[in-house]
Amino acid sequence: MRTFLYCEAGFVEKDQWLPNSWVNVECPTPEDIHYLTNQFNVPESFLSDIADTDERPRIEYEGNWLLTIIRIPVQSQEQGIPFTTIPLGIMTNNEIIISVCYYKTELIPDFIRYTRRKEVVVRHKYDLILRLIHSSAVWFLKYLKQINNEVAHAEKALEKSIRNEDLLRLMKLEKSMVYFNTSIRGNEVMIGRLKNIFQDTDYLDMELLEDVIIELKQAYNTVNIYSDILTGTMDAFASIISNNVNAIMKRMTSLSITLMIPTLIASFYGMNVDIHLDGFPYAFIFIILISVILSAGTFIWFRKIKWF
Repeated sequence: MRTFLYCEAGFVEKDQWLPNSWVNVECPTPEDIHYLTNQFNVPESFLSDIADTDERPRIEYEGNWLLTIIRIPVQSQEQGIPFTTIPLGIMTNNEIIISVCYYKTELIPDFIRYTRRKEVVVRHKYDLILRLIHSSAVWFLKYLKQINNEVAHAEKALEKSIRNEDLLRLMKLEKSMVYFNTSIRGNEVMIGRLKNIFQDTDYLDMELLEDVIIELKQAYNTVNIYSDILTGTMDAFASIISNNVNAIMKRMTSLSITLMIPTLIASFYGMNVDIHLDGFPYAFIFIILISVILSAGTFIWFRKIKWF
């Protein structure tokens, strides 16, 4: 689906393309691809690069076109991972700005609403690219807060009962943190390259550039902190599980030894030999008492060394 956006006091949607407007294409259909390649002569190689889910943040030139790929965060349940990152491609030349994303995201609609609410004026393509990177950093922080909340809920659940489902949930969150970490670092590298390309003072808004750098650093530091917390939590619960297994094994061993004593005594008196108690009328009770006393003594000893 493609939309034509023109910046007035924020981005306003138009029915058709106007010069110096922004064409946003989300989940492009074959018709959208045909429109971009025929109407604007967009290089097909750019579109195929953006379609690659594993494409890293980078810059590429072809003719008078500049391709900028950044990674943005999204919620995903397809692979069992709550959050992941996807490529967003921004193609620009002297007359037009085109963004293409092969997945439905919350970032672009939220960014458009933000520009309208704040009446943001985007002066040129470099300004738009920087603001989209800034918006991606904001969404990274937003999803990181959700991850932190999920880790806190998982910790409370694990305090009551350690289940495999809760540990698997933490592992999936850890994968999301890895995706976030690599994507944020890639976007940081993009800032330096864009700064070198747009060195003209008419393009370079130092205040906006500084805001973007600060937001990305905050997102990078936050993902590292939460990742360390998550790793520490998983290590702690792995130790708890190991200790629980050891405690269970101790109890089972103690119980086996305690029950082995009467079984051993019974096996002695079950042998086909003279036991010298044939004439003793209370032989059975005597054997039971010996078994109970020895078993009780063994049980008390295990309790004393805290194996029970």
